[in-house]
Amino acid sequence: MSQPDLALRNNIPFNRGFPFVEKWLLQQIFKAIGPAPLRFLFKGNGAELSPPGVSPLATVTIQDRRTLAGLILDPEIAFGDAYADGRIEVDGDLAGALQAVYESWPNGRADRSWYQRLTSGWMGWCQANSLRGSRNNIHSHYDLGNAFYKLWLDSQLVYTCAYFPSVSATLEEAQKAKLDYICRKLQLQPGERVVEAGCGWGALALHMARHYGVSVTAFNISHEQIVYARRRALEERLNDRVEFIEDDCRNIAGKFDVFASVGMLEHVNVADYARLGKVIHRSIGDSGRGILHFIGRSHKDAFSRWIRKRIFPGTYAPTLGEVMDILQPHHYAVSDVENLRPHYAKTLELWLERFDKSAPQISEMYDPRFQRAWRLYLAGSIAAFRAGSLQLFQICFAGSKSEPIFWTRAPLYWDTNRAAKDRKWIHATS
Repeated sequence: MSQPDLALRNNIPFNRGFPFVEKWLLQQIFKAIGPAPLRFLFKGNGAELSPPGVSPLATVTIQDRRTLAGLILDPEIAFGDAYADGRIEVDGDLAGALQAVYESWPNGRADRSWYQRLTSGWMGWCQANSLRGSRNNIHSHYDLGNAFYKLWLDSQLVYTCAYFPSVSATLEEAQKAKLDYICRKLQLQPGERVVEAGCGWGALALHMARHYGVSVTAFNISHEQIVYARRRALEERLNDRVEFIEDDCRNIAGKFDVFASVGMLEHVNVADYARLGKVIHRSIGDSGRGILHFIGRSHKDAFSRWIRKRIFPGTYAPTLGEVMDILQPHHYAVSDVENLRPHYAKTLELWLERFDKSAPQISEMYDPRFQRAWRLYLAGSIAAFRAGSLQLFQICFAGSKSEPIFWTRAPLYWDTNRAAKDRKWIHATS
């Protein structure tokens, strides 16, 4: 029997006389996450470990034995909670360190134990996106206060992946470009009626009405976001063309030409995809068209349990195949699919940069634990998109009776400032 096993079996206390125990525990961490180029340091007695022959990207300092043991039982939850508590510190680039872990894990993640599978299933049941559950899940994330999001989002509070026409574009420029990119993909025409499922703080709906001459009915169950969007519509004199409804998108009623969903699908259970498909078909029939913009995966897998537990309850990132269960039963044809994964990584990098600059205000608004948890959430998301664990898909679709307005994809890439003139040219030649 090895010395660590003997110490554990005989209940010998972990102390400075047994540094081999901590080193053995550190070895188990690397067995769980793979040979990530990191240096783990146990502060209690200075025990440390890193894979041989590598230059560590960062040093992960573990403050106590309880945290060290937790990392072996459940690396993801234990690391997230300990980092938020300050029991784990990362000296170096946090996003880079997490990316290294993603890339060293087999198939992009650690092998799950029975305990991890059990807690994941229990969490999914507790956070089910029923009508009541969705409202609770959304409230816990989006209703934290607009002042919080104003500290690190762009000026329009767009909380979804931006689109960077050039790598030098600012966050404001990239978010505005994203709004227009979606409108061009939808081929919006003046006078059309658009329904938006999950509208955030209202930026897309207002952009559609202002620049494309459409009327928009937008649904959202975040009270804070709806109040903000309504006030903005009134101030910008667009309230006669944009209606913000505080209700679940499953209750959408009425007939529309276009369906838009940007960053909402992640909050729908896969089991409810058939129901969502019926809502879309009820709204736009066989002659309408639409877009689904969502965080997804290239392979089926559960979303981060720590993020679901502490940040984003009820979240799931579907595969393209799973999303087709929304469209195929109603014979919707996919007209365009694009993956904007690098754009989301860059968006998150800019969010984290602004978030870090606002750290003192955020800690005063909430507490240091909240600030550290959200910093980990943003850094971990950067790592996931960089490593390819997460994707950002845009799917355009249309009914069997919908005729395309654009003959080629060229209009998608026209300069935004020429959009109005180009649309007039389309009408003149059609």
